[in-house]
Parts: sequence; C-alpha cells; structure tokens
Amino acid sequence: MKHCILIFSACLMLSPVASAQVDAFPEVRKITDFILLEHLEGFKSIETDKVFADLSSLPKEGVFDLRSPYRKWYYWNGVLNIAMIKLSEQMDDSRYKEFAQHNYEYIFDNYRNLKQLTDNGRLRGLGQHWAMGLLDHCGAMTAGLLEAYKLDDREDYREFIDKVADYIMNKEKRMEDGTLSRDFPHDNTVWLDDLYMSVPFLARMGEITGEKKYYDFAAKQVKQFTKYLYNEHTRLYHHCYYGDLGRPGVAHWGRANGWSIMAQADLLEFLPEEHPDREELLRIFRQQVLGYSQYQSETGLWRQVLNREDSYLETSCTAMFTYAVAKAVNEGWMNPRYQEIAIQGWKGIETMINEKGQVENICIGTGTSTSMVHYYKRPVKLNDIHGLGAVLMAGVEVMKLQAKDE
Repeated sequence: MKHCILIFSACLMLSPVASAQVDAFPEVRKITDFILLEHLEGFKSIETDKVFADLSSLPKEGVFDLRSPYRKWYYWNGVLNIAMIKLSEQMDDSRYKEFAQHNYEYIFDNYRNLKQLTDNGRLRGLGQHWAMGLLDHCGAMTAGLLEAYKLDDREDYREFIDKVADYIMNKEKRMEDGTLSRDFPHDNTVWLDDLYMSVPFLARMGEITGEKKYYDFAAKQVKQFTKYLYNEHTRLYHHCYYGDLGRPGVAHWGRANGWSIMAQADLLEFLPEEHPDREELLRIFRQQVLGYSQYQSETGLWRQVLNREDSYLETSCTAMFTYAVAKAVNEGWMNPRYQEIAIQGWKGIETMINEKGQVENICIGTGTSTSMVHYYKRPVKLNDIHGLGAVLMAGVEVMKLQAKDE
C-alpha cells in the first residue's frame, strides 16, 4: 500500500503534458515501477543468500553480490542508465535520473573498498569496472557515466572518463585499417555489437570536449563496420566478420543489428551539422533502417534471426529498431511517413510487457558462432536486462511522436 501511495503522489506532481503521456504509455510506468522495486540496497551472500545492509556489515569471510542487478558494472546497465535519464526528462519524474545518478555515485563514493573486495575475489558484479580489457567493460557503462557527469561534474568521474577515452582511442585492439576488433573467437574478429560499445561513448566525448577526433573516429567505425558487415542482398548486417578468413559470419542476429542502429542514432544526435561525414552517415543510417524494416512481422515485432521466419519473435531488437525509426522521424533525419514502422513496433512491444512490468522474450547474451543453430536456440529470459534500456528508450521516442501528432 505504501508503494502505491508513493507512485500516486509522484503522478500528481507531474506536469499536465507529462501526465497525459503517462496515461498514454502505462506500460512504460509498469516497467519502471518494477525496476525501482528491484533496485535494492545492500549485498547478499553467494553461499547463503543472507542479506547485508551495507559494506560495513559484511563479514570478514565469504563471497558476495550486489542485491540489485541494476547496480552492476555491465554494459546493459549503461543503456538502462541512459534510458532512465532520458525518461526522467520526458516524463518529468526525477526518480529516474536519481536512479542512474545513484548507481554511479555508489561506485565512486565507495571506490577503494569496492575495489579491494573485488580484487580479493569477494565481490561480484563490479570487476569489469577495473578490468578495462574489452569495449564491453567500459564503453556503454561510461557513455551512461557521461550523462551522469552532465548532471554532476565530479572530478573522479572525469578522471575515469578520460581513462576510458584513452583506452578506446589508443589501446583497444583493431585491424590494420583501424577497424575495432577482438581476438576471440578468432584473431581480428569484428563484432557488430562493438559499434554500440564504442560509438555512443565517443559521440558524447566529442560533445563534452569539443574535440573533432572523437567524432572522426566514431564516424570511421560506422563506415568500416558497414564495409565489413553489411550485406547488400539482404540489406542487413552480419553479426561478425572473421578477419583471418576474410568473410562474414552466418547470421543476421537481431540484437547486433539493433546495437548498430542505436549507435548510429547516438552519433547523429551529437555530431555537428558541419561534420564532413554527416551526409554519408545519414545515408548509411537510412539504408539500414529501410533494410531491417522490410523484415518486420505482422505483429510489429522482429525476429531473433531477422531474415528467418521460423526464428522466434524477439523484444530487444524490436525495441532498438523502434527507437531508431522514431528518433529519426523526431529529429528530422527521415520523412514522417516512416513513423508507422515505429508505431507498429511499439504495439508489438506492449504485447511483451506483463502485468508486473516484466518484459518477455528477450534473448540472453549471445556470442558469435559459425552455426546458425546457435542463434536459433539461444534462450529467452523474462526481464533480461539486455533489453530493458532499449524498451524504455523506444518508449521515450514514441511518446515524442505521439506528442507531435496531438
């Protein structure tokens, strides 16, 4: 009852425009209410599940995890933090930006103790914060940190942001032509996912520093990834490219294509109008949107393997595609006639949100594979965080579309 009263009070404080948007998008509020309910303080023992209120109450022995899955330093939470900040602005609800701000504040306010526990193998969920050995470890989470930095320009945030910038610009593995790559599963493997793990951070870094080099490097990655991964026949992107073999992987995996288009939308949002690559980037963006749009199902949803009709309907890629089309129309990058793609996509997403506010049919994390069966058989998980940020970002942009039509 207390929780219901708090939600009702928050709704009363919303502006008239925001209130109308909440009423029109009840599924968004369901999701965020469920996330806030799960956003628990403290730690739990891996061995016993016993809960501890704070760092000072942890025993001297044992292995622990953060109680809230949303506090962990994983790339999907970077997307979620950005989404919550955007949602806070759109719905005039400060709880959402405070959610994101607190996630970063907690890590940096307790930096030394959390690092010591992590280094000793006693705390899970934050190891990637210090590892910085892959784009996964730093790019998306620090893109979210850059949004938090705009709200609170802490010196320790900026020091970490600069460290990540140096890593991506100068130390991350790349092919001889400068295309970001990985050394697994094979040497010089280009993962389409890595466009999101790098470009959104670089675009925001360009904004806060005013340095053209970040925009240039981000634009180069979009063009190079398109060169290696775009299939002119299917008009989709392959999940990976094997540099050692000189050929792409087998699958047009939905979420990888989604990461790619979201990354491009972020770059176009921050890229200066006069940047010499802007027209080419717009061409690539529109090409991809029109390509994946032809695979939208009659439900409004897209599939796990985009061009395979016997592949299951998947929510996270649908949210990413819906977000990109809606944002493109809202920003004037594409003609308003294409908004119907996003509207139908959102209708499909709504069918995947249950009464508790949990999102269904989100594929779990998926590595590259030379077998199509691998993609067909990847399990879905209820409310998997890989898709929550994208669903909320889609909701924000579709709200804006609706506001334009009113």
